[in-house]
Amino acid sequence: MTRLLILGTGGMANTHAEAFAAIPGVTLAAGVDTNPGRLSEFNARHRIERGFHSLKEALDWGEFDAVTNVTPDPVHHPTTLAILAAGKHVLCEKPLAVNAADAEEMARAATEAGVVNMVNLTYRNVPALIQAHAMVAAGEIGEVRHFEAAYLQSWLTQDAWGKWDEEEQWLWRLSTAHGSLGVLGDVGVHILDFATYATDRLAFESVSCRLQTFDKAPGGRIGEYVLDANDSMAMHVRLANGAIGVVHASRFATGHLNDLSLRLFGTKGGLELHYTHGKSRLRACLGGDLTSGTWRDVPCPAVPTNFERFVAAVRSGAPVRPDFSRGAALQRVMDRAVESNAANGTNLTV
Repeated sequence: MTRLLILGTGGMANTHAEAFAAIPGVTLAAGVDTNPGRLSEFNARHRIERGFHSLKEALDWGEFDAVTNVTPDPVHHPTTLAILAAGKHVLCEKPLAVNAADAEEMARAATEAGVVNMVNLTYRNVPALIQAHAMVAAGEIGEVRHFEAAYLQSWLTQDAWGKWDEEEQWLWRLSTAHGSLGVLGDVGVHILDFATYATDRLAFESVSCRLQTFDKAPGGRIGEYVLDANDSMAMHVRLANGAIGVVHASRFATGHLNDLSLRLFGTKGGLELHYTHGKSRLRACLGGDLTSGTWRDVPCPAVPTNFERFVAAVRSGAPVRPDFSRGAALQRVMDRAVESNAANGTNLTV
């Protein structure tokens, strides 16, 4: 039996609770939240018997094996360090931290604690991405030379997911004072991982970036929320092998609810990956098809979810990826992206 503590009981915590509860042998041991009403409602919904109003209370109790950390981004660092100090395994929501220094400290602490540590980069659950990674690693497209990656959302132009100008779960994402890194931190971290995991984890060498915040309300404010976080990003990336690519993301991508795409071009072939409406598709142009420019669908076997892989790692004690070191590497890129934007898009070494 694996006993799991859920830290933070906001919207995303429901996804975690449902996914973990569906895994045989997993018990949701307790919930933790500083908001008593939210904690009570969450525990009732997921039939969790025990609740704590502070992480310290939960750690003092200690009758659990692992923690899934679903707190707001700025809280990841202090709470995760406390969890690691207690010797508990931890899955942390992305981004790992709000700056590279904090993320690197978390990665070091996880290594020293010797526990399972994982960042919930959701799209590692996508079959087409895992298949693309395997094909690149096997050399099927040769050396990667160029890539294009995009993460497109449109929730600032329509209310399919809710009213962004009324609901807290959206408003905080638009405000740096509430811990948001904007579209860069919210979905940029996903597309950066998406692109470079598929390229067989090629390291980042340099980045130039522009970030843009658009006017969305009179005075740039709705209630307590100052709407100053970036809404769109566009960056140019160079990888360690010399490959170059473009990566962009936006919340103003009209017509795209939650779509990711990636095109990889190598010396022996190319891959095109699309994730739309919760389904993925992979196409390849290889071998004799290069001359005619013919693209063919590639079968993509189902893959275990991050939640399933985390539990398996906790039970076996084996490392699991993406780990905190990966989270820290992505955070270094995002830090440089912010610095580049402040310097009018100057190219910076990662």
